[in-house]
Amino acid sequence: MADKIVLAYSGGLDTSAAIVWLKDKFGYDVIAMAADVGQGGDFDAVRERAIKAGAYDAIVVDCRQEYASEYILPALKANALYEGRYPLVSALSRPVIVRHMVEIARSSGAVAVAHGCTGKGNDQVRFEVSTSSLAPELEIVAPVRSWGMTREQCIEYLADRDINFEVTKSSPYSIDDNLWGRAIECGVLEDPWITPPDDVYELTKISATEPTEFVITFSEGVPVEFDGKDMTLVDLISKVGQVVGSYGYGRLDMVENRRVGIKSREVYECPASLALIMAHQDLESITSERDLMHEKMRLEIRYGELVYDGLWFSPLRESLDAFMNESNRRVSGKVRIRCEAPGRTSGGVLGNTSDGTPGPGKVFVAGRQSPYSLYAHELATYGDKDSFRHQDSEGFVKLWGLGLRTWAQRSP
Repeated sequence: MADKIVLAYSGGLDTSAAIVWLKDKFGYDVIAMAADVGQGGDFDAVRERAIKAGAYDAIVVDCRQEYASEYILPALKANALYEGRYPLVSALSRPVIVRHMVEIARSSGAVAVAHGCTGKGNDQVRFEVSTSSLAPELEIVAPVRSWGMTREQCIEYLADRDINFEVTKSSPYSIDDNLWGRAIECGVLEDPWITPPDDVYELTKISATEPTEFVITFSEGVPVEFDGKDMTLVDLISKVGQVVGSYGYGRLDMVENRRVGIKSREVYECPASLALIMAHQDLESITSERDLMHEKMRLEIRYGELVYDGLWFSPLRESLDAFMNESNRRVSGKVRIRCEAPGRTSGGVLGNTSDGTPGPGKVFVAGRQSPYSLYAHELATYGDKDSFRHQDSEGFVKLWGLGLRTWAQRSP
């Protein structure tokens, strides 16, 4: 009996060719595993395509609820943004995929796992480091990194083995999407001087024409309601993304530093993730004590780096989660989000760009409230209800600056 291997299967050309290559080169029985992390698509067709390519078995795992509650939510509590901008769309989905690959490998007696990542991307790091963290006994095979075939050669490779892979009109872009957003690269996007063309966008196509507002309710850092309606986290993320995305909100165009040491131009659509992180940060601004908030902001940077670098299953990330959970204990309340249509200011005046086309829509926090709010009106106001003891400030300011005053007096 042949050894089994579990392949992270997308249903695309490369991973379909990988099924054949793993059988040809190593004699493996290939178990193709597709993970539903909210990217949509016809998973029955994906399963059929894997079997057609010669897979020993094809398994589709619905990871959406697990992905939202066990991976996205911790990252949201940490306001995780790589290099202060990217909400880790692809990076967050890899550990949940690997966890299920390892589970299937162990239950089926497989000796190895495989992925379809290239040699210059971040995902090879995430797949392999995560696998080694969970199952160091498993061998890891990377067909695309090893074979060096082009897209045309992959098609020919399959055809030579009487597998006619139906290829639709090829997109010039490489797309990876899931519940938390969408990553787009390759094609003209490889030139960082070129503005991304409109055809790269799907989640942020502008359709809204009138302003709107909605309220997100948080409980201990967890978004639980949209406009007063209870929702699962999966449904709430989808709803927020649909609303703010219709205003063109959530686009990122950045050159980021990959883990393998190269800079890469990346375009992202992250309407739901950016809107929810913005709302969560804003609620923290009134519920978190100053030193706690400042220290958390420093740790958020490290958290984002760990996720990006494929270190989800690390003791440091798990320890940081304990901090994030504790710091979110009082992050409960409501945040009101306002969306304004493209090409208009808050007063309804047309705000076109220099070439006459409508400007981008605006999505921003318009209000926030919490039963744990540390904002005290009687301390903050300059009106007649002011209870702040202004006379206390004189001594405070003198003591605060005493060290610098002494230094200045003794300086030549």
